[in-house]
Amino acid sequence: MDENLAELLKNDYKVYVTVIEKREADGRLIPLILIWEDGEKYRIDKVLDVCRAASLKGGGVGWRYEVRIGGQTTYMWLEDNRWFCVRREV
Repeated sequence: MDENLAELLKNDYKVYVTVIEKREADGRLIPLILIWEDGEKYRIDKVLDVCRAASLKGGGVGWRYEVRIGGQTTYMWLEDNRWFCVRREV
């Protein structure tokens, strides 16, 4: 890909993250730990909701997980078998 095109397509809000997850017998995917790009680990206290949704800031469409981490509610997306979050500040 042309470097100029790659720079135009770059989205500073979208952060691909590593997620330790559990798959239930019925096929549900439960995220347990989110590992941020700097290696910091965050335990997911609870999954509050799961639905198909777009990330307007991060770009992309996938399964949006509304989760509680450390008492704070946030969102993470599963898009084409890759997890991403949206950076709060750029």
